[in-house]
Amino acid sequence: MAKIERLETHRPVTPPPPEAHAAVIEAGERPPAGVTQAGGPAAMLAPVQEMLRACIQCGTCSASCPNEFAMDRTPRHLWRLLLRGCSEAVFSSRTFALCSTCYTCSLRCPRGLPLTDAMSALKQIAARCNLSRYRRGTLFYRSFLDSVRRHGRVREMEFMTLYFAHLKNPRVPLGFTSLGLRLLGKGKLSLQLPARGSGKLAGLFEKSRQMETEA
Repeated sequence: MAKIERLETHRPVTPPPPEAHAAVIEAGERPPAGVTQAGGPAAMLAPVQEMLRACIQCGTCSASCPNEFAMDRTPRHLWRLLLRGCSEAVFSSRTFALCSTCYTCSLRCPRGLPLTDAMSALKQIAARCNLSRYRRGTLFYRSFLDSVRRHGRVREMEFMTLYFAHLKNPRVPLGFTSLGLRLLGKGKLSLQLPARGSGKLAGLFEKSRQMETEA
């Protein structure tokens, strides 16, 4: 049975002034490096806050989320922190990184808010700001898309080679050695070194980047 959160009494949501920011962060929270109230990710949160302005903190999103059990903060709690302008607390959480984009929360939200899109927006902000807490995940997706851009499909061996090279940590690939050998033995992988490829999708990727920049 899905966990139903305790409903709370709410006051009107108004972001606190910068000097009061530290006071609304719960005890024991530690901000990640590079996140400040004055700039960085905090300055990019306004559109996401506007998406959630009508949130009534009912907890339906938390009760509906299949990944809530693994999150350090429930989605409802994350939205509350975001609406109060607590950027440090938001980006020290891994809640939005665990969103699997199933859209269950968006479908069940009684206010019809684009909650899944808000989670995706937070992921994009974390990636654009190169936050160290999400570095491995960001490099993973960028390496995946780089392989697709080069060949029109992902080449698994090239993809993982690019990913491990970007990590610049020789100990990480050693942990995947046994798995890689098993996949090679079963013919699930082929030995492929990174190559330029045809680049036929380069124009599509560039157009997408321009549209995101303009938006």
